[in-house]
Formats: sequence, C-alpha cells, structure tokens
Amino acid sequence: MAGTTFSADALYGTTVYDNDGDKIGKVDEVYLDNATNQPEWVSVKTGLFGSNVSLIPLSQASVSGEKITVPFEKAKVKDAPHHDPGHELSERDEDDLYAYYGIASSGGSVTGTSTTGTTGTAGTGTADLGGTDRSEYQSTTTGRGREETTGTAVTGGTAGADVRGAGHDTSGPNTDDAMTRSKEELHVGTETREAGRARLRKYITSETVTRTVPVSHEEVVVEREPITEANRGAALSGGELTEEEHEVTLHEERAVAAKETVPVERVRLGTKTVTGEETVSAEVREEHIDLDADQATRAGTDRDRS
Repeated sequence: MAGTTFSADALYGTTVYDNDGDKIGKVDEVYLDNATNQPEWVSVKTGLFGSNVSLIPLSQASVSGEKITVPFEKAKVKDAPHHDPGHELSERDEDDLYAYYGIASSGGSVTGTSTTGTTGTAGTGTADLGGTDRSEYQSTTTGRGREETTGTAVTGGTAGADVRGAGHDTSGPNTDDAMTRSKEELHVGTETREAGRARLRKYITSETVTRTVPVSHEEVVVEREPITEANRGAALSGGELTEEEHEVTLHEERAVAAKETVPVERVRLGTKTVTGEETVSAEVREEHIDLDADQATRAGTDRDRS
C-alpha cells in the first residue's frame, strides 16, 4: 500500500468508495497478511440486505480519515468472486480474487481478523468490533500437504449461531429482518392570531344652520270717530278746554336662537365572522426502498414473484 501501514482497528467502520466517488459500503472485516501482519483485504457487505460479501484488496487503496478509496468501480466490486464468511478463504480463492482485480499475488497467505482463518499458520482470529460482541474462531490444523485452518464461529457466546439470514444494516448496528418505510403526511388546520385593531373615536364639528321664522310688530294708528249719542257722554266728561297727552306702548317680535343637546343614536363596536378559503402548500418527503442485488439474486427474486 505504497509503503504505508495501517492499523486493522482503524479500518473497521470506515467507508469504502470506488474510483468515481460512489459509496460501496462500510468495512465489515479486515484480513491480515500472515507474513507482515498488515491489512491485506477488507470485506464489504453488498447485495440484498448485505447478503453478499465482497473482498477488496488494499494494495492500491488510499485511506483518508474515515474514507477508503479503491481504484475499482462499484459494479466490479459487487461482481467479485463470492466469499462466504462462514467458510475459509483458501489460497486458490485468494489467487482468483487477485486475478479478478488484475493485481499480482502477494505470494503469502492472509488471516481474517474476524472471519475463519485462511491458509497459513493455524491460529485463532478475533474481531474487534468497537465495543460490540466479538466473533471468535477456534482453528484446527488438518494435514493435506499444506496447513489450512477451519473454524467454528462463536457469536455473543453462542456457538454455531447462523445470523446470515437476518437483516443487517451495513451502515450501522444490526437490525431486524425488515426495513421500515416512512413518509411525511401533511396535516392542515387553523390558528387564531391578531389581524388588526379598530376603535371608535368621537369628535365635534360645527356647521351653520339657517331657519326662517315669522315675526310681528305693532305700529301706531290714529283713529278718529265723530261725536255721536253713543260717545257724547265720554266726550263731555272732561274740561272744556284742556291740554292732555295720551301714550301707547308698541310691541314687536324678533327671532332668537336657542341650542339644546339631545341624544341622536347609540354606537358600539362589534365583530362578525367572514368565512373564506386559503390554499396551503408544503413539501413532504417519503422513503422508497429499491432492491440492490446482483443479476443472479435478482433473477431468483423474479422467479419467486412469478
């Protein structure tokens, strides 16, 4: 790996990307070279619910923080020779993988740190899963002209447990055997808020009002009447020759104005409810689940549907 050494523990949980920057998956297992004890391969779960394990060589990979970039396309990694973590990785399997990726074989054997051991010195591999249950494999040596190791998986203290049929979240901890698809629903209603205020204000204005009324006045009228038997007595009641003055008071009407305040009407504020319609728009999200499987698995699924 270009003269760079990596810690197996540091590779666990990192995300593998292809040469186009597409995410392939997270590192599930790390395989060490028995000769150098350095990481040689990493496995990534692909296919339907992570049912397929693809091995990726690290000889041409670059590691940056939580990201591993390999010079292969995502489809090529998915179509790599299948490896079942429940079985050993033999020298022939390793040679097939090197040939598939077009990389010269390292000439040594590798040991998986958390899968069954492959060819090489017999030993026991132990997985460091960052605080989760560790998977241990007890290795035995068989004599067939070369050393090869076999192992029995022990997960969470229970030997022989087969968890390959359970659903597995490749980006996090184990889940159950199904995904939950959710969507957002739009619920609309109303809320009451203050829209404005109104008030009554009383003020005074003036105007000129003209009215016409009839008026009357008295004028002096001199009345003369001859002496008759009817008024003779009144005419002879005074002196024969005297000086006298008579006076009358004249009266007249004139227009006058008087103002009086009278109530006209009562005014108050009230409210009424006017009903209308408004259109509310919002963006809602929905999850979708697509099948991500290789061609053979997808063909088997299609046959099951038919």
